Amino acid sequence: MTQTGSVAEGRLSDWISLGVLASWVPRDAVDDAVEATGKGAKRKGGELPPHVMVYFAMALALFAEEDYEETWVRLSETLADWGCWDRAQGTVTTGGLTQARQRLGHEPVEEVFAQVAVPPATEDTQGAFLGPWRKMSMDGLEWDVPATAPNIAAFGFPGTGTDAAPAAFPKARAVTVGECASHAPVLAAIGPCVSKGSGEQSLARGLYPRLKPDWLLMADRNFYNWQDWCAAADTGAALLWRVKSDLRLDPLELYPDGSYRSVVVNPKVRGKARDKVLDAARGGADLAPGTARYVRVIEYEVPDREGDGKDEIIALITTITEFTGAPAAVLARATTTAGKAKPETPSSRPISAARARSCAPNRRTWCGRRSGATCSPTTRSAP
Repeated sequence: MTQTGSVAEGRLSDWISLGVLASWVPRDAVDDAVEATGKGAKRKGGELPPHVMVYFAMALALFAEEDYEETWVRLSETLADWGCWDRAQGTVTTGGLTQARQRLGHEPVEEVFAQVAVPPATEDTQGAFLGPWRKMSMDGLEWDVPATAPNIAAFGFPGTGTDAAPAAFPKARAVTVGECASHAPVLAAIGPCVSKGSGEQSLARGLYPRLKPDWLLMADRNFYNWQDWCAAADTGAALLWRVKSDLRLDPLELYPDGSYRSVVVNPKVRGKARDKVLDAARGGADLAPGTARYVRVIEYEVPDREGDGKDEIIALITTITEFTGAPAAVLARATTTAGKAKPETPSSRPISAARARSCAPNRRTWCGRRSGATCSPTTRSAP
């Protein structure tokens, strides 16, 4: 009796998992993806048609602890109930599944993801929105992949250890944009870890054109550079990115919430040309988009943080230049809670520019995010 109950319980969980999969990935979407990528069946009546293999590839993620055959047993019973599989087609072997998956390739699965991956949170979902913006976050990750010939060719072996000896497995890198409330990824780019142009910034570059105007995209400091900031901002999405301490952010106007108005400047604009841009910005002039962009800066610290980040002043820049629409404390809180089960707690009052900026006699540019008195650079920045 116990064994029967266990089987029934397992079958029920399979039904739930695969049922949710079917509700989000309908057969029409799979067929459209197969056709769009040119992966249609070469002949009719095949045991493992492409649409079945798309569902099989997704089922492998659902049942990651199971092998091919066990995953197929679970999936085939459900597919038969959906009318997508005929049990009379006979026994499917591991070799047959492997060959069919190789014929399918990755393109149809990628296309299905592009079609159906949408943020699932509604207006009633707690923490999903900040004002009119849906909270989204961008992040990178890496993982080992099997050392097959195609994987080795596509991803390569990263060096490890002090002698840069190759790792045991190839490593893939991905950058995703996901909804903060649901943790559901809706955009993704995957590439190698070792080749030129395989960094997180390079992968993220392919995602920016697909941002939505009603999103608030949060990102860590590794993603900022002038070109990518402009590309993401030009989509109409609101941006809230952490930046490194060496990014020069001249305070132009202090706001009551502790944030301040500043500009990010094209790094090709230097010396006297940069000074002219700053003078124009102080006067509130319209700036050439290819030269400089207005931003709002929020600086804060996490007083209860332990380790290397203790007493660190964190700097954020945002395209939301009106402080009344999103006060500094609200934005700081949003970044510390994005994608975290137990968020850090920023100080209740963000550090204003009057506290956060200082300069040191031996430096030629603004010292990044150190508490102290406000002062101008001791000398002009070197061109």
